Amino acid sequence: MITVHKLDHNGVEKIAYEGKVIERGEGWVILEARFARERMELGYVTLTTGDRFVEWFYADRWYNVFAIHDAADDSPKGWYCNITRPARIEEGQVWAEDLALDFFVQPSGREFVLDEDEFEALALAPEEVAAARAALSELKTLAARREGPFTGKDFRSPSALKQSGPTSP
Repeated sequence: MITVHKLDHNGVEKIAYEGKVIERGEGWVILEARFARERMELGYVTLTTGDRFVEWFYADRWYNVFAIHDAADDSPKGWYCNITRPARIEEGQVWAEDLALDFFVQPSGREFVLDEDEFEALALAPEEVAAARAALSELKTLAARREGPFTGKDFRSPSALKQSGPTSP
């Protein structure tokens, strides 16, 4: 098991939860977690208690990616991507500093850039803003090409994902 600490841009913890490590390597980890909150209607996706998340965290990238699966039948709901500072990954712990900017891709390929106004309101250094914008661009490219976490392998069972290895960590 691993504990994920989601922090705001100032490093203040907003939520912590546990997940099961599927695979890890130097500077990255893939884990599985369950959505433990009440049903959330977001407009572009509905999250329900028990939805399965396959989550990629990277120590050298300005984002993380969550492949979301329906709790009832494990069907794909999409990919939720957080623009973050590179994750701090240690044995049993991951810390991710969220920079408010998000990107969601539905299984159909329809994309949504979210919370740009919140991102713009943050007091970030110019190099952080540039890195965040570059991360969003990279995610859009990966999603369009169905590369990295967007290959669809994440929508298989965790054991099949483990057998196939990590995707572009």
